[in-house]
Amino acid sequence: MPDPDLVQRIADSTGLSLPEASRVVDDVLTWHREPVADYVRRRHLHLKTYGMRNAAIFEQIAAELAERTVAAPPLSARQLRRIVYG
Repeated sequence: MPDPDLVQRIADSTGLSLPEASRVVDDVLTWHREPVADYVRRRHLHLKTYGMRNAAIFEQIAAELAERTVAAPPLSARQLRRIVYG
């Protein structure tokens, strides 16, 4: 279970019940705990599905990683490619 004080704060500020607030906090924490390699693979597949080319995809993913709440270390296009393709 997530931090009870955080859950209580979310419940108080949103009007959600404690179980709902707990689920929201857990979802947010899970989202931010996603390993960098999993994020890169997921985003690459998503962007590729919509027709983007690899050069643009890797540029966009690198920018997104830098803006995450807990930013990943800077990764080059080559490092991103290795995560996706091995």
